[in-house]
Amino acid sequence: MIIKVLGPGCTKCNKTEAIVKEAVAEAGIDATVEKITDLLAIGSYGVFGTPAVVVNEEVKSVGKVPKKADVITWITA
Repeated sequence: MIIKVLGPGCTKCNKTEAIVKEAVAEAGIDATVEKITDLLAIGSYGVFGTPAVVVNEEVKSVGKVPKKADVITWITA
């Protein structure tokens, strides 16, 4: 599983990355968490609000910090 956190490095983006990593550890999922900061790469997902979370190339969240419970749902479904 590949999870991407899209964002330029703002406070909300960093918080989202931390929540995603916590959720992966808590769920015991074998996943790679990548931070994507390149604006062209972010735009290629059709995302124009950050932070955003992409799980296996499917955009799950845009423009807000997700709750850890939501991230766990996305990665265990």
